[in-house]
Amino acid sequence: MSDRNGFVIPGAEDPYFGRINDPTAAATLSGPCGDTMEVTLVVRDDVIEAVKYHTDGCGNTRSCGHAIARRALGRSVTDALSISAGELIRSGECRPAEGRHCAILAVSTLYRAIADYLLAQ
Repeated sequence: MSDRNGFVIPGAEDPYFGRINDPTAAATLSGPCGDTMEVTLVVRDDVIEAVKYHTDGCGNTRSCGHAIARRALGRSVTDALSISAGELIRSGECRPAEGRHCAILAVSTLYRAIADYLLAQ
């Protein structure tokens, strides 16, 4: 699905949108705009084998959630910590002008989920 400017807004068909029922790690954060982002992970041998995001936020928040999940899948947890908000914005997957905070929310939630995993080890 795209908005009137051609910006892709992940919809119900987004394979990363949703929740994992029995995750290895999870985190939920709220951003300054009031949007909430949840990231759930399945990690085996320090590799992210499954990742889902869920948000009640705007299209830009969903796009950032999709971008962070797509980038994290298949990476080691330590490598996934190198994903940055700037990377999401430079890629064009998150709008910089009105939504830098959305990219920061997505990345911060991923980091918190990875911390949840690492602290349980």
